[in-house]
Amino acid sequence: MSMFFTIAVIVLVFLVIFQIAKASEYVSVLKGEEKSRAQSNKINGFLMVAFLVLGLIGVYLCNKALYPKTLLPVGSASEQGEKVDSMLIVTLWITGFVFVATQIVLFVFAYKYQENPKRKVFFFPHNNTMELIWTVVPAITLTILVVIGLRNWFTFTSDAPANSLRVEVTGKQFGWIFRYAGKDNEFGKKYFRVIDDANNNPLGQVWADQEKFNMKADPANNDDIVQSQTMYCVKGKPVQLIIGSRDVIHDVGLPQFRMKMDAVPGTPTTLWFTPKYTTKEMKEKTGNPDFIYEISCDQMCGNGHYSMKGIIEVVTQEEFDVWMAKQKPNYLVANPDKDPSNAPAAAATTPVVDSTKKVALAH
Repeated sequence: MSMFFTIAVIVLVFLVIFQIAKASEYVSVLKGEEKSRAQSNKINGFLMVAFLVLGLIGVYLCNKALYPKTLLPVGSASEQGEKVDSMLIVTLWITGFVFVATQIVLFVFAYKYQENPKRKVFFFPHNNTMELIWTVVPAITLTILVVIGLRNWFTFTSDAPANSLRVEVTGKQFGWIFRYAGKDNEFGKKYFRVIDDANNNPLGQVWADQEKFNMKADPANNDDIVQSQTMYCVKGKPVQLIIGSRDVIHDVGLPQFRMKMDAVPGTPTTLWFTPKYTTKEMKEKTGNPDFIYEISCDQMCGNGHYSMKGIIEVVTQEEFDVWMAKQKPNYLVANPDKDPSNAPAAAATTPVVDSTKKVALAH
């Protein structure tokens, strides 16, 4: 019902505009075309100034109302993200100044140079100086912005510090899988043909020899820890993400950290950043007890794209160590018969008494 009402209102608006246009034509016929055109031109000139003033007021009010709802007031949750924020702010100031200046010139000129029978037309075909200014200045400005962006990009995607926590992030339709290296600090080999969700091998870790694929078992897999949907990292410690996908192209989006990177099947990508606040501290900072660090998919990847969200828990080093100590390697999860903690307790045995000694003692 509401749809029909909306359509009816739109049709009515068009009919009103059409009738106003027809009435304007009749008025111009009665008054005379020249006089009517001059009057309309004068009205349009004043309307241009009114639109300018109301438009700039609208821009200001929209900015005032919507800015607090963005992520900028809270600030970046990573040290590297601060560079992204500063780059964005500089870009907004430059483009904002250009927008306001050009709009003022546009509407003021429309008012100032309205039709006037006392003014003669000035033919202005060419001006090398002006063309040089409006070509060179924007080119230099955009070049500077691009250089700043590339410098930041190369920083985020360069080799991470030696003490970084390494986390392998794998996207799938429609969720995230995280892998941590075990005590050997090495990720075991994986192969997409041995992926088996039903048997707790979502990454295709090579635990046993795969003769038909000519692959040997990789012992480095035996202590790797695999988690789904929640990633843990440490405040103040660089974390390097080794990103991939097991089906289609996804995109790791970290809005609070101001980071993002494509997850491409068969082509690992990397990204690193240093968290500034724990999840608990961000809850206090934002005043939101339900705050979470989100990892989202920023690349349309299918019908369930909207639901492809994960959680990042930023904790202290002590909390992370406790969490890691509680985790069980995925090899033992998939092969419970290999888990020492599942071995049956040794059967209690009754001590055997030597009967010959008892007889000797009796005598």
